[in-house]
Amino acid sequence: MIYLAVLVSLLQGISMRGAKFLVSLSALAEGATPFQVGVLAAVFAALPLLLAVYAGKVSDRIGVKRPLLAGAAVISAGIALPLAVPGISGLVACAALVGLGHIFFHVSIHNLIGAYGEGAARTSNFATFSLGASIAAFIGPSLGGISIDHLGFPATHALLAAVALSPAVVLLAYPRLVPARAPHPKAEAAGGSLAMLRDPGLRRTLLMSGMAITGIELFTFYFPVYGRSVGLTASAIGMVMSSYAVAAFIVRLGMSRATRRLGEIGVLTASLFMAGLTYLLVPLVSQAPLLAVIAFLLGIGLGCAQPLTIILTYNHAPAGRSGEALGMRLTVNKLTQIAVPLAFGAMGTAFGLVPVFWANAALLIGGGFLSLAESRMTAARDAAAAVAEQQEEDT
Repeated sequence: MIYLAVLVSLLQGISMRGAKFLVSLSALAEGATPFQVGVLAAVFAALPLLLAVYAGKVSDRIGVKRPLLAGAAVISAGIALPLAVPGISGLVACAALVGLGHIFFHVSIHNLIGAYGEGAARTSNFATFSLGASIAAFIGPSLGGISIDHLGFPATHALLAAVALSPAVVLLAYPRLVPARAPHPKAEAAGGSLAMLRDPGLRRTLLMSGMAITGIELFTFYFPVYGRSVGLTASAIGMVMSSYAVAAFIVRLGMSRATRRLGEIGVLTASLFMAGLTYLLVPLVSQAPLLAVIAFLLGIGLGCAQPLTIILTYNHAPAGRSGEALGMRLTVNKLTQIAVPLAFGAMGTAFGLVPVFWANAALLIGGGFLSLAESRMTAARDAAAAVAEQQEEDT
């Protein structure tokens, strides 16, 4: 069942990646400034910011099937909306609807994958799941770019809307994909969502997740702007961005082995540092082949970051509240996705794109230091636990 669940996520990921790429280039074709592109990026995250925790609670209480079906339908409708409402206003509405559908789908599919196993099996399942996300990240921009160049913007909206609806078809065709789950009683959820933040490991994981997703999302939205500024075609931009996905796929193939040797936090620390250093290089080159190499290196750096923060969040979640914790992770991610594109969009309009990439590099390097602190605290906690256990055995 894990592979069928990955297929469902893959199809949704293709539509999401393609839609963000499409909206970004559509806005530029309408004459939008970098700041306006940043606003569109923020709109994608606005409703998820408000509803992520609620979506997680829904996933915990009623199961994941209905949120998955509803999410796929809303994403499809959002991508198709600019066909009826052209211009910037249609793109804004598109971004809002896609974000709304995505948050219910996203939390629920993560909750489903986490429920398929525990311990090493859960890490392996999320590694497999992340491979599907890498494939989607490769196909989405490439499909969008080729379709825009050969079919135009309207046909690309229609194509991606059809792809977005296909997960619902798979879910309805294979109902056993989603196992029956008992409703989650409200009484079990002692304390509100903020009470979970008393866990310092969860707090740090949420912060690192926000930093990692900033690196991923800014690449998604601002590389097309940068590519256009140096004269690349839509197809070239899409292929360069897809080299990121190839690297992410490769590094995720070895994620389970790496985490067995270094631990989830150790791998995450290396990922954040590498991504931050790579971001410093982006504004220094303008040729498509060199940009593809840089995107590949960025994919190596950030490829493991997102699935690792999902695993750490799931593992830190209280029993029966995994969806709620995953929703909190997404709330932090979306808050970052709203604030950073707006700030960096204004920065790009005022000072050019170089400060955008370098500020993001500084943010990711800061995340690396935070992850390093988490690694040291985890090691100290494990050592203290081992000493206590030894003392108990001696007595």
